[in-house]
Amino acid sequence: MLMASREGASKLVSSMMLVSRSFSTATARGILAKEAVPAKAVGFNGDVVRRNIGEFWVRGSVFGLRHGSTASYSGKDQQQEEVKHSQPVAEGGDKAEEKNAIVSYWGVPPSRVTKEDGTEWKWNCFRIDLVLTVCYLKLKPWETYSADLSINLTKHHAPVTFLDKMAYWTVKSLRWPTDLFFQRRYGCRAMMLETVAAVPGMVGGMLLHCKSLRRFEHSGGWIKALLEEAENERMHLMTFMEVANPKWYERALVITVQGVFFNAYFLGYLISPKFAHRMVGYLEEEAIHSYTEFLKELDKGNIKNVPAPAIAIDYWRLPPNSTLRDVVEVVRADEAHHRDVNHFASDIHYQGRELKEAPAPIGYH
Repeated sequence: MLMASREGASKLVSSMMLVSRSFSTATARGILAKEAVPAKAVGFNGDVVRRNIGEFWVRGSVFGLRHGSTASYSGKDQQQEEVKHSQPVAEGGDKAEEKNAIVSYWGVPPSRVTKEDGTEWKWNCFRIDLVLTVCYLKLKPWETYSADLSINLTKHHAPVTFLDKMAYWTVKSLRWPTDLFFQRRYGCRAMMLETVAAVPGMVGGMLLHCKSLRRFEHSGGWIKALLEEAENERMHLMTFMEVANPKWYERALVITVQGVFFNAYFLGYLISPKFAHRMVGYLEEEAIHSYTEFLKELDKGNIKNVPAPAIAIDYWRLPPNSTLRDVVEVVRADEAHHRDVNHFASDIHYQGRELKEAPAPIGYH
């Protein structure tokens, strides 16, 4: 009798450890909650290796956690799950949500995020993260941040070497047709600028990634740093799409410019990373100038200072009553940080070193 109870207790402990491990794995893959809520097991049945381990409620959403291979999930298991999910929702659950809940066969559960005021987090392009404590899920900021507006906006790298001068005048030559085409339409100008500015980080990160694979070596964090830059620039674009309505020929121009610039920068980075990063540094200096002119037009009243888009308020953690001017200020600060990162990367190459030898400025906003 005693041996049987010990064996049963051992199985229960083993089962709960598997549940905890599965939940932690699923959490790392993106099961998100905005506030601290208990992770409550509402169901447990079957063999811990071959069948459904359990379900957890996270702000009303249900997801299943499984171990074992796809083959271990038999037709009988599926029938049991269908019957189980056709039953009334456990206390505290919402019947409508239970009906619409997606049960993940592959252990990739749907996520639901809410903000501090209880409203739904509607952005899938950037998220928040959580950490798992003993019994609670707690919020930890991830992709959202508050911009550092104290950064020096006037810093400039004086071109000295031939490559520096080549990079500088390449950027200057690109500014002339941009000024001619967009003139004072700074909303559309910003949109076009961000479609170009989001390319270098992605290209540089991709090439460093491939280099790391070829040489079996670490990147020093620079892959992540450059991809962060590309993602930040893309979020700028998503923001300005809310305030600018590009015409069809401007969209066509974006496709053309992106196609040409991507391939040109790709080749340039392969030939000379020091030139490529220096050019982006100068490109960011021009972006700072453009956004400064944007702010002047807003202050003069030539551009209406409309309320800030909701996506900008959440991404930069701006106050709810923020305006377009506040958005332009934080975007300009982002560009100044990208300027520093790329000039720094170019300086590393000029010193005959590799990027991996210097700690990457990850999270430098």
